[in-house]
Amino acid sequence: MSETTTPPQESVGGEPAGRPVGHDGTRVDVTERLAWSWGSGGALLMLLVSLALLGASIPLFVAAEAATTGGGLLGTSGVGLIVLGSLLMTGLSVISPGQTLVVQLFGRYLGTIRRTGLVFTVPLTTRKRVSVRVRNFETSELKVNDADGNPINIAAIVVWQVADTARASFAVEDYADFVRVQSESALRHVAMSHPYDQADEGEESLRGATDVISGEIAAEVAARVVIAGIEVVEARISNLAYAPEIAQAMLQRQQAGAIIAARSRIVEGAVSMVEDALGRLEKDGIVNLDDERRASMVSNLLVVLCSESRATPVINAGSLYS
Repeated sequence: MSETTTPPQESVGGEPAGRPVGHDGTRVDVTERLAWSWGSGGALLMLLVSLALLGASIPLFVAAEAATTGGGLLGTSGVGLIVLGSLLMTGLSVISPGQTLVVQLFGRYLGTIRRTGLVFTVPLTTRKRVSVRVRNFETSELKVNDADGNPINIAAIVVWQVADTARASFAVEDYADFVRVQSESALRHVAMSHPYDQADEGEESLRGATDVISGEIAAEVAARVVIAGIEVVEARISNLAYAPEIAQAMLQRQQAGAIIAARSRIVEGAVSMVEDALGRLEKDGIVNLDDERRASMVSNLLVVLCSESRATPVINAGSLYS
């Protein structure tokens, strides 16, 4: 709940000494706290008081002009009322839903006002509006190598919002740009950790486990932007494809895999059908075949069942053994 700025320490090599790597090494350590403020009722009262003070200064100036003696005191009183009324007016602000005010007094962080409507806070403070509405953006399409070294194009949509207005205002230079850059970095890291397709057992692929990969992207982005007080709502892959230079080759590989799988299924079914046919012929005593004729029939049946073209049977009107 405090704001501290750690002074840099010198080292022999010219780099800051004793500075850990990661979020623990940040120089600005500030967290959000509530700033003192009055709600609509108190703010409206202060507005009326300010207007009353400004209005009361007018008769004093008129009286100072008409008075023969003591006019200077009346004029000074009028100036004092104008200064006091204007001072109170500087403490008034209007906050819309989804907006907050980060309040500073002469550079020192006083706190954040999250209530909406007309509010009154410490006069002479500077106030910065920070939106806490949910935002989303789509990363640029990145070209990276997956875990197998294949170049792919990938993009993601990240949904986020400001959770800590103090960190968003003071810990980073531009929190919106910070989120964008860190999201692309996290997306690149996750994409390089998984294969595009055909993952090994126990491994998730980018194309086959999009929900799991999206969760990893969201967790990776959240870990990187927590320093800026940002909360990641979700992340989803919006575009995923092989890079153009290998897309055609990968398509042929996928087609070959599909053809092999289909042929394997067809052969498996054909063998089962031939087995059933031969078993029924022998069981019903329709025909008795020796090994040579049995092998010939099996070959013919497999050709008919596995062939892509339509079979054209040849009728033998003579003896089976002629």
